[in-house]
Amino acid sequence: MNATKHYIAVITAFTIWGFFSVVLKSLDDFTAFDILSYRSILSASIMLVISLFLRPKMLKKNKELFLSFSKNTRYRIIGVNMLSGFFLALNWYIYIYVMNNISVSATSLAYLICPILTMVLAYIILKEKLFKLQWFSVALSFLGCILLSLGNFMDLFYSMIIALSYAIYLILQRKNQEMDRFIVLTAQITFAVILLFPFFMTYEFNTVKTSFFYGMIALIAVVFTIIPMYLNIFALKGLPSSVVGVFIYLNPIINFFLAVFYFNETIGLMKALSYVLIIISIIIFNIPALRHRIHRRRAAHIQ
Repeated sequence: MNATKHYIAVITAFTIWGFFSVVLKSLDDFTAFDILSYRSILSASIMLVISLFLRPKMLKKNKELFLSFSKNTRYRIIGVNMLSGFFLALNWYIYIYVMNNISVSATSLAYLICPILTMVLAYIILKEKLFKLQWFSVALSFLGCILLSLGNFMDLFYSMIIALSYAIYLILQRKNQEMDRFIVLTAQITFAVILLFPFFMTYEFNTVKTSFFYGMIALIAVVFTIIPMYLNIFALKGLPSSVVGVFIYLNPIINFFLAVFYFNETIGLMKALSYVLIIISIIIFNIPALRHRIHRRRAAHIQ
């Protein structure tokens, strides 16, 4: 199967997310909860319309599939997706808050840490195997985090919360493969809105919303939420999740360069060294997987 279009899809998805900071920083005058609430409601509304009116056959097929499962399996699917919606909403809120109130580089660090943190959690929770070289890279990444915390503890603190919330979300998706991915994402975002609804009702939206705000929210909902999510889903149909996971690094790398060269954030020597150690640890971490794919391709050619 030609995987070129799937590679293009995943590269496009994470490249789009890499430029998310440019749009978010233009909404500095609005609170993180303002942005989160309008983004989640509009995203859920659009995805529900797509699922109900543009994909009714797929929706009916998945409804029948869901009802065919045992009661325990149905409860597990519902529980996993409710938790997924919670961690997705939590990740969105913290990401927006840190982007607009702490620093762009802190969000960049979060998604540098996230893939390795995900693998460590997978080892603990899912009992997935890690090679010795990968454990060394985890230790190197941890050292980079310690160096970063010496002068930037709050950056590291917020980065770890963002990374942990998204890592847990990714771990949950490994046990969430039965249903159509777009419908699953629609359910997760809809649940996140339901979860946040009491806060929407009690929160005082003091900042006056402008046409610029609504335009940016529409852009965020369509271009920076639905489109990259859909592209990611499409990529997962033709590529292994491990390959797709590697491309998550496009997001923080673009973010980091934007922080330095576009937003003019100051990066000291210690902070730069920390990032270098983490980037080296990422390269080392992916060496075993790269070797495995090379050996598998050679074996396929021999056959």
